[in-house]
Amino acid sequence: MFQLRVKGSFSSAHFLKNYNGKCENLHGHNYKVELFVLGTEVNETYMLEDFTILKRDLKEITEFLDHRNLNEIDFFEKRNPTAEMIALYIYENMKKKHENVNKVRIWETENQYAEYYQ
Repeated sequence: MFQLRVKGSFSSAHFLKNYNGKCENLHGHNYKVELFVLGTEVNETYMLEDFTILKRDLKEITEFLDHRNLNEIDFFEKRNPTAEMIALYIYENMKKKHENVNKVRIWETENQYAEYYQ
């Protein structure tokens, strides 16, 4: 089994709906993203996936999220933009381009993260 990991980051604002606490107010985070790709077969160049392409595609997604109010993005219209839902958002968008995507980890602070995987 082979596993790859690429990292990215973005800064965004959000607030949590139906939440009683400080996070119900608009605030921001400097998110760190880890994308994991898992598979058993390498390609003709002996790579599971090309790091350059993975980083490019992850950057496209994180640039869309960067310096935005996440609550204003369609995906979060009916979902709270929690770390869990941000991980799901990135996972689903990366999975459209890379079938071997296994997991997305979102670091909201240096002490806490959420993951989405199947």
